[in-house]
Amino acid sequence: MSGFSADWLALREPYDLAARNPAVLDEVAGAFADQHSISVVDLGCGTGSTLRAVAKRLPSCQSWRLVDNDLGLLARAANLAQPSGISIVTKPVDLVRDLELALEGPLDLVTISALLDLVSLEWLDRLAIEVAARRLPVYAAVTYDGRVGIEPSESADLEILACVNAHQRTDKGFGPALGSSAGARAVQRFVQVGYEVAQGHSDWRLGSGDRAIQEALFAGWAELAMQSGKVSSGVVSSWLACRRSHLAGGRSCLTVGHLDMFARPIGMR
Repeated sequence: MSGFSADWLALREPYDLAARNPAVLDEVAGAFADQHSISVVDLGCGTGSTLRAVAKRLPSCQSWRLVDNDLGLLARAANLAQPSGISIVTKPVDLVRDLELALEGPLDLVTISALLDLVSLEWLDRLAIEVAARRLPVYAAVTYDGRVGIEPSESADLEILACVNAHQRTDKGFGPALGSSAGARAVQRFVQVGYEVAQGHSDWRLGSGDRAIQEALFAGWAELAMQSGKVSSGVVSSWLACRRSHLAGGRSCLTVGHLDMFARPIGMR
């Protein structure tokens, strides 16, 4: 599985938090409103951003198992301040090989953030089958869905974004990634295994004040376009220079589309 730096995860976390779809979160909270306690496993936990985003919407007594294959990120997650009523255990697991191990034991909820667009259709099928066998609900948030809007526009935007979306489908450790089709595929797959699904957009909306994350995205996208060999280096360099000029002038606005979903077995109280 391809890892992400702690710096990048810290940079994106407030935007993920702001983007999470409130109606989908309401569905998650409502499903457990009558419970005093809840046991959660967070797959691909990173530094624990999902816990920080969701814990306040869940029953007061919580047990979290944070799962990742990156020991550095797990160490940061393990050092989270633990509010009263919340216990946290970190567990190093290779989700490609040992998904079933991550789901062992008594659980009430599976959470996933910014992961499904990195996995293959085969792995998504495994996830759906395994959670359905255990009748576990799944909250999967901020899954990239391919919708990107950039203002002001530049002539090379579509070429650059085509390279980005093509890269999204390359192997991130799980096999050929679903990329921008992941959210729709996940909804379809969970319906097929007998789940009802609430879904909604969770888009990043970045304005002139959000320069650091826009700079990181534009630089990363330019690098992917260069690596693809499908856009000339001159075009890529010119595009990045224009984007940085718009950023410096306070003119740059960016929307990056994501999908949230809450899937639970039909008939679950």
